[in-house]
Amino acid sequence: MSDKHYLSKLPTWCADDAARIAAEDGINLSLNHLDVLDAARHFYDQYGFSPSMRPLCKTVAEHCGLDKGRSIYLLQLFPGSPAKLVARYAGLPKPKNCI
Repeated sequence: MSDKHYLSKLPTWCADDAARIAAEDGINLSLNHLDVLDAARHFYDQYGFSPSMRPLCKTVAEHCGLDKGRSIYLLQLFPGSPAKLVARYAGLPKPKNCI
């Protein structure tokens, strides 16, 4: 996974871009995926940086419900590295503490 899909300008993002980038990774975005992306974008709007895994779980729990704010849920939607994939698909900068 390269850094080429991390967007530097938040307004250029749209759900179609997210779906296209996710499809390149073999992921078909559902409404559940988009809810998580919206929560991450809200976090970025509020704090000015992309959430790493722990803040992402907390934000998703607040916006989508406690059952969806668990790392296992996020791993099912975004296998491998949820925080990196969510940032990438949501048009956010790569989280600073993600390798």
